[in-house]
Amino acid sequence: MRRYMENDEGEIDRILSREDEILPSSGFSVSVMDAVRREAAVPMPIAFPWRRALPGLVVAGFVLAVVLVQGVVAMVQLAKTSTAARFSMPLPSVTPSIFGGGLESAAIWTGLALLMAFVAVKFSMRLSGTE
Repeated sequence: MRRYMENDEGEIDRILSREDEILPSSGFSVSVMDAVRREAAVPMPIAFPWRRALPGLVVAGFVLAVVLVQGVVAMVQLAKTSTAARFSMPLPSVTPSIFGGGLESAAIWTGLALLMAFVAVKFSMRLSGTE
């Protein structure tokens, strides 16, 4: 095994020690320089408009924070109500006010969610240019 490795190393050394000049094929330099010129002629990409997007991001963050706080408050109120009801009477049907309202409220929330999803998809498709 060692003998094969020594032979391989000797052959590799012989191949690498040759002083032959390596010349590119005809037209290679010209085609490379043409490609470089084409790339240099391409305009710079447009930067993302952070100044225009920042207000929307701030509003979205604020809305997310409000929804999270309302959810936590609703869970705390539900926990307090269920704990107090356990010791006094059977548990009444208590739902947080944010989710209350019956079938009409559920339809409104569902429609609003579908509308928001549609707007988000259309907006992302417009940004990516795949309309």
